[in-house]
Amino acid sequence: MRLIFLLGGLAGLIATGALAHDRFGNPNWIANGHFTSPIDGSHCCGVGDCFEVPASDVQETTGGGYLLIRINEVVPAREVQVSKDGNYWRCKKPDGSRRCFFAPPGAV
Repeated sequence: MRLIFLLGGLAGLIATGALAHDRFGNPNWIANGHFTSPIDGSHCCGVGDCFEVPASDVQETTGGGYLLIRINEVVPAREVQVSKDGNYWRCKKPDGSRRCFFAPPGAV
């Protein structure tokens, strides 16, 4: 009986995770939001091209942009979009260059 409850709880956790992110790790709000790059107009999200950036790796710059410390990349304010889940996200092109960047509301 305990095993049934344990398996039921595990299935619930997996289902909750599936609702939060698609099967490639992109959050659904990016995958389904039809966001486009302010750089070139391409769609922000593709298969596995968005990843969460820890807040500890982000520093606001003068003028409202952001420095992504770990990869030493500056995102100008005009390219920052509002994150729907309150986290920082960077979406990349196949060559690794930035396609989109999302920052939490209030940080933008």
